[in-house]
Amino acid sequence: MRLLRLLPLVLACLLGLCLPTACINDDITTSPSATLTFSRDTLSFDTVFTELGTPTARLLVYNRNSKGVSISSIRMRNADSNFSLNVDGMSGTEFHDVEIRGKDSIYIFVECYIDKNAGPEPRLVEDQLEFVTNGVAQTVQLEAWGQNVTRLNALTVERDMRLTAEQPYVVFDSLVVASGATLTIDPGARVLFHDKASLIVDGRLEAVGKPGQMIHLRGDRSDKVLPDLTYEEMASQWRGVRIGAGSFDNHLEYVDMRSTETGLVIDSCGDLSRSKLLIVNSWLHNSAGHVLTSSHARVDAYGTIFSDAALGVLSLTGGKHEIVQCTLANYYLFAGPSGPIVRLYGLKADETDAPMQATFANCIIDGLGGPILPGDLKDTQVYLHYTLFGATGENDEHFLDCLWGKDPLFLTDRPKYYFNYHVEPKSPALGAGDPAYVTSICLYDMDGNDRLSGGAPTLGAYSEPENAPE
Repeated sequence: MRLLRLLPLVLACLLGLCLPTACINDDITTSPSATLTFSRDTLSFDTVFTELGTPTARLLVYNRNSKGVSISSIRMRNADSNFSLNVDGMSGTEFHDVEIRGKDSIYIFVECYIDKNAGPEPRLVEDQLEFVTNGVAQTVQLEAWGQNVTRLNALTVERDMRLTAEQPYVVFDSLVVASGATLTIDPGARVLFHDKASLIVDGRLEAVGKPGQMIHLRGDRSDKVLPDLTYEEMASQWRGVRIGAGSFDNHLEYVDMRSTETGLVIDSCGDLSRSKLLIVNSWLHNSAGHVLTSSHARVDAYGTIFSDAALGVLSLTGGKHEIVQCTLANYYLFAGPSGPIVRLYGLKADETDAPMQATFANCIIDGLGGPILPGDLKDTQVYLHYTLFGATGENDEHFLDCLWGKDPLFLTDRPKYYFNYHVEPKSPALGAGDPAYVTSICLYDMDGNDRLSGGAPTLGAYSEPENAPE
């Protein structure tokens, strides 16, 4: 009976020994030499858009000592800090008596929120995260650049509108250009799209940048997925651009469009007498679908890069196309592409009432997945002149003066997440083009270099080679 009466007490003691605090508190050092170490001494945020907040960054705090430590204070030094903390699931700017077991660690999660200011220029916001352990203070520097933005919430442009380069725009939901209206985007402008947002053009889009002043259309996240991989290299950050059936005379020049779900989609219009889209010296890349999809429309591209898409970079159905001095390359990062680099449909009269007309000249077609197969083009109006293929093949009535089985020697290094479609100095694309295709519209490449300065033009979007980075 005496043993039975003692049993609850024994159980209570055993349970008490299992409590985390009891386990830690039994072996806490008070030595001032028992300091902390951190996963980094400075926690830097990429540009923070005012009034939007940031994704959460994390800091790992290590206790390298054999005994546990009690951090008497974790706090932001500035009372009105732009940074907030999360420790053990609790949010705030100051915490007390946080214990870490010997040879263990904890995560500190940090967010940044910056109020809107009066000026358009980014401003630096700083603070220090202070840890006090056994009377010893240690700090981690926190810093972020705050940038004002203009929010566009489910906006329909009913009359002509201009987006300037003064500060970025962030689009939520959709930005719709109504029929009869023109949206003009100035050189250097940045239009950033939130998750699932899109640009829908039923009127007209005039996005014309300049060398050194590219127009940027991308997702609104600029932080990193991995230490060497930013969200800018990830597809599906926003939906993309759709040009409606009744929209004509759209113009993209010096435009960098990236990280979409569906890329640039051009709806069928069936009228090949009018230009649907002219795209010059631009870069369309990183799409979960194609970077350009066009159906029964007139689309012309010069000096442009189409790259890195899960389904292939270009999908054309019917229509009329001139693709000159372009690079079509697919080194999609997250999966093997499920189709050829260039998909062509509606090639023959028995497939459509208006079979495709297309000319590719002075181009490069290379990467993962097959290119364009010669057998697909028999009895069609599709012709490729002076084009370099990484795949093997042979010239015929549709492939004229093409280079087969040649590595273009792009600077792109897929395992290192480095995508650069300049070619190296020993590339077979150098001087392999036909000057007859270099008209005034594509005389200068994206870097501002004259394609004919050295005689015969280099194939692809860039005219001058570059050395591989060290």
